[in-house]
Amino acid sequence: MSTNPARVWRRSSHSGSNNNCVEILTPPPRGFAPVRDSKDPDGPVIYFRADAWSSFVGAIRRGEIPTSITDICRP
Repeated sequence: MSTNPARVWRRSSHSGSNNNCVEILTPPPRGFAPVRDSKDPDGPVIYFRADAWSSFVGAIRRGEIPTSITDICRP
């Protein structure tokens, strides 16, 4: 009997219906955060170090990184 939980791809509950989002594998392999494009589930997977992914998500939550094209293109 395996004690490893089944891994599934999940996307943020904040994702809209436009499908412009990423998915993360949960539970992730130790030390990594595998991420893929939700529009291309058979496409490439990018493996971030878990600490780098946590820093990135934290910066978004703190408003340090723009989260929309409107924010990026502002003069």
